[in-house]
Amino acid sequence: MSTDRLHLVLMLVLTFSTGVIDAVGYLGLDRVFTGNMTGNVVLLGMAFAGGADLPILRPALALVFFMLGAALAGRVLRKGPEGWSGRTSSTLLTVTLGLAALTVYVALVDVHAEEILGSITTSALALVMGIQAATAKRLKVAEITTVVVTSTITGLASDSRLAGGKSPFWARRFLAIALIMAGAVVGALALHLALWVGIAVSALLSGVVTLLGHVRHRRDLGEQAASVEETALR
Repeated sequence: MSTDRLHLVLMLVLTFSTGVIDAVGYLGLDRVFTGNMTGNVVLLGMAFAGGADLPILRPALALVFFMLGAALAGRVLRKGPEGWSGRTSSTLLTVTLGLAALTVYVALVDVHAEEILGSITTSALALVMGIQAATAKRLKVAEITTVVVTSTITGLASDSRLAGGKSPFWARRFLAIALIMAGAVVGALALHLALWVGIAVSALLSGVVTLLGHVRHRRDLGEQAASVEETALR
């Protein structure tokens, strides 16, 4: 598998992971999206207009912390090279460790006991998802953001042969849509076991993505160095 294809696969895995996390947040933590910020903006708009029983604090905090996570990751990645780099590995490792820590936290603490405990959970989830989204954006895998599929759905339809287009990227677009939905199904099912299970699934997936991406990055660096040395010897 080429490096570009591997990056596509890894970002699709993170898209599935986002579906899991958003299902956990929305169904298990008072209707909060921690990956899909469009959903939070709409929820806040309806709540401000007097929507019955719609949350305000947690979606607002999630929006702020998502932006904070994206800003921090953007600062770390900005000075790095294009494509996967050591900085990419470090930001995704941060996501993995953050999700792992949240898994333990939610497993040990009853986050439904007090409002602040649940708010801490959703804010922290949004923070790590912001880091993930900024990392995916920097990696520039076409049509894959890992956190939202509205533009993907639009592209799939507007560029389709039915619309007179040539259906570029139709396979990855379809997979992104299907995988985020499948992730939401898994996240919803995981809630039947415990709140922390869905977060643990996402932590595991993020860890696998980080490891595979970093191993390929190191291998590519080794091959580049060997090629340079061989050229110099000639």
